[in-house]
Amino acid sequence: GFSARALAQRLRLVGVEPASIAHCVLTHEHGDHVRGAAEAARRWGWTLHATTGTARGTADLKEGGARTFAAGASLDLDAFTVDTHRAPHDANEPVVLLVTAKAGGVRAGIVYDLGHVPADLPERFPDLDLLVVESNHDEGMLRAGPYPPSVQARIAGRSGHLSNRAGADFARRCVNRNLAHVVLAHLSEKCNDHGVAVTGARTTLARTSYRGGVHAAPQHAPIGPFLQRASRAAAVSQLSLF
Repeated sequence: GFSARALAQRLRLVGVEPASIAHCVLTHEHGDHVRGAAEAARRWGWTLHATTGTARGTADLKEGGARTFAAGASLDLDAFTVDTHRAPHDANEPVVLLVTAKAGGVRAGIVYDLGHVPADLPERFPDLDLLVVESNHDEGMLRAGPYPPSVQARIAGRSGHLSNRAGADFARRCVNRNLAHVVLAHLSEKCNDHGVAVTGARTTLARTSYRGGVHAAPQHAPIGPFLQRASRAAAVSQLSLF
């Protein structure tokens, strides 16, 4: 959702040169998720990957030569395998992602922009080391917030966005002995509060065996990198959010 210039600035803040990136997997066609991707691909040689529906809904992706796949496909991308799963969101063919490092098996789940959690979705994210999960809004703040009723209904609907409560519950269902970090993402600037979101997630996770970190990703700066538990694997993998 950023210009190539902004992407470069954020990447370099976490020690990543833009040209070192080989692949960019897009979750859906909304502007705050695809803006800048085609420009970055042209400038730095990234290979873009998007569902057929996502590519169809974005002129830049067609021009950028994005490789298309069907929601539910597994992508073999050099050192990583990316399993995709259809997400309930108001986009053409949105997906959430499970990224697994081939060396060591470290896993990151990227689960945002979905209006509800299908019953079988958490079981598709086993043995995670890191979970990035949507925590878009506080339900009370959304009702009392500045949006008109139609927008509130869209955000809270089954094809909208996860609330703090729903995101925390998803995280609870993903707890395992390797999970070291839960990162709350896609927080609304008008209908949420970082402290409220983090406190709620920590309270929910305190009822489980989870003893890792809970972080809220800011909108205006990168966060990370995040490392797996020392006992997980000899190979070091990391993920930064920008």
